[in-house]
Formats: sequence, C-alpha cells, structure tokens
Amino acid sequence: MADETLNEGLGLAEAAGLTDAESSYNFFESFWHYFQADLISSIPITICSFLVIAVIIERTMFYNRNNRDISKFIHNLQMQLERGNLEGAQMLAAQLNSVTGEVAEEGVRLLAVQKEDFSRAYDITVNIVTRKLQKYLPILATIGAIAPFLGLFGTVSGVIKALFRMAQGSEGASLAMIGEISNALIATGYGLFIAIFAVVSYNLFGNIVKRYGDDFMLLKLLFLSFSNVEFDFSAGAADAEQAYQQQMQEQMLQMQQQQQAAAAAQAQTQQADGPTSASTAREPRAARPTGNPRQEQAGGEDKPPYPDFLN
Repeated sequence: MADETLNEGLGLAEAAGLTDAESSYNFFESFWHYFQADLISSIPITICSFLVIAVIIERTMFYNRNNRDISKFIHNLQMQLERGNLEGAQMLAAQLNSVTGEVAEEGVRLLAVQKEDFSRAYDITVNIVTRKLQKYLPILATIGAIAPFLGLFGTVSGVIKALFRMAQGSEGASLAMIGEISNALIATGYGLFIAIFAVVSYNLFGNIVKRYGDDFMLLKLLFLSFSNVEFDFSAGAADAEQAYQQQMQEQMLQMQQQQQAAAAAQAQTQQADGPTSASTAREPRAARPTGNPRQEQAGGEDKPPYPDFLN
C-alpha cells in the first residue's frame, strides 16, 4: 500500500514537474493529467469554452455584415427629407442593407403615417432591432459568471483529494498531495481563463451594441426634426394612379387586338368555306311526320284522330 501511494505521488509530482528541478515545466502534460483526473470540472469548463468560441465567431460575422458608414448615410437621408422626398429617403434606407437601414426605413414610414405618436412607435422598432444585436450575448455573460466557480469546484475537489492523501499518513503522501494541489490550481486557472475571455468578448460586443444604439438615437432626432413638416403625398399618389391606369389601358388594348385577330381569322375561314356552306343552307328540310298514321293512310284527309271503333 505504501509503495502504491509512493508511486502515485511520484507520478503526480512528475506530471506537475516537481521531481526534477532542472527539467522544464510541461504545462500541456499537467493539463491533460488534470483533465483526465477531474472530469467533473474539466468537461463543463471545456463545453463553456466551445460555446464562447462559437458565439464570438457568429457575432463577429454578424456585426461585420452590418457595419456601415452611418455619418454619410445620415447626411444623405437629411438631404432627401429636406427636399420632401420620402420615397427617395425610403429607397436610400433600403439600399443600406443593414439593421440601421431597417430602423431608418421604418422611421421614414412612421414619419409619413404616424407623426403624432412617432417617438413611441420608433422606440418599439429600435427595441426589436436591439434584440437582434444582443442575440447570444447573454451566453457570454453567463459563462463569464459561472466559469470561475467551475474552476473553484475543481480546486475544492483537488484539495479534498490532497487532504485525503495526507490523512493516510503513508510514505509518499506529501508528494501525492502536491500533485493533487497542482491539479486543483490548474482547474482554477482554466476556469478563470475561460471566464476572462468571455467577459472581455461580452464587453467588446456590448460596446458595439451601444454604438448602434447611439446611431438609432441620431436617426430619431433627425426624424423628430421633420415631424412638423407636411409632406406632399398627392404627387406620388397621382403618379402611381396614372401608372396603374396606363397599365390597365395597355392590357385592354392587347385584349382587343387579340379579339380582332381571332375574328379576322374566323371570317377568312368562313369565306373559304362559303359555297359549301350556302348549298348546305339551301337544302330543303325533310318533311316531318304528322304524327297521325290514319291521316297519312287516308290520302292526307283532315280527319280528327278518333278511336278505331268510331271510324
């Protein structure tokens, strides 16, 4: 029993790099030994690390796709609103093709149809878009909060094992305790590293979301500055109605042309078959039977159809 404890203690100490002062410390070997010895804490922390990496990649790609020059866009949007061209302003917002463009496009629509309660309706739109920007960020915040405790849990487990080795009082128990404490400290460092990485990423992405919020506020102030302006929608409506009427007239003209072409083709067919049709039309119809056989047998005399015993 003492030999087994001594060998195990020497193995843990060797994994921690404590048996040879001249040899360098092998962190990866010690980490792998910790990972295998304390699966209760190492597996949850590793899962958290994969989640952090996945969220960071997804959010980075999303923010890069929606990154636009907002200062130039706001300047062009203001020019369109000063001209009273809401359709141009809406097209400009749609061409931006980002979350900022979605908010701007909805703001132009609200400016046209809902001026009295514009601020509240615009805030609803901003809150919906902000949810898209904050998607998956709570995962980073949660991991940043629980990862140190997972590492601390591994530390506590390692210290308990070390004290248990010491309580045995056999030869090599002190070396085994040193190995267990080494594993415990690796668990703490692993959890802290993942937590720091998650918290830093959460703060960076939070600043990006805050920047988008500032851009939305600038757009709101711009729209509110034009909330008292009466835009002329009659010209746009008249143009749309005129285009619709012109389209309907073109469709009716095409239908008339098709009907005329079909009538002309039918007339040509009738002219080609004219003599045959005329002779067919002049043929006498066969005489219909009178329906009274006795009249036909009597030579066509007009006699009432009496019963046989009266004739």
